[in-house]
Amino acid sequence: MSRVITFVITAVLVVGVFVPAMRAADKPAETPPPAIKVGDVAPDFTLTDQNGNKVSLHDYKGKKNVALAFYIFAFTGG
Repeated sequence: MSRVITFVITAVLVVGVFVPAMRAADKPAETPPPAIKVGDVAPDFTLTDQNGNKVSLHDYKGKKNVALAFYIFAFTGG
């Protein structure tokens, strides 16, 4: 009985390791080059802030310096 349980647990662990690796292999290997280069003017966009208000980049044009920081997977659980 314990050999069966050990086998099942081992099989589940092996599948858990190899399935995500196989799925990752299906994705393209290369990332396309960015459309915006360092020094280019950022395109206008609108996003929602933490309070639910809409904020557009054009709202700050000529008024303040703006630094854009993108945190990949921040607060997403990913």
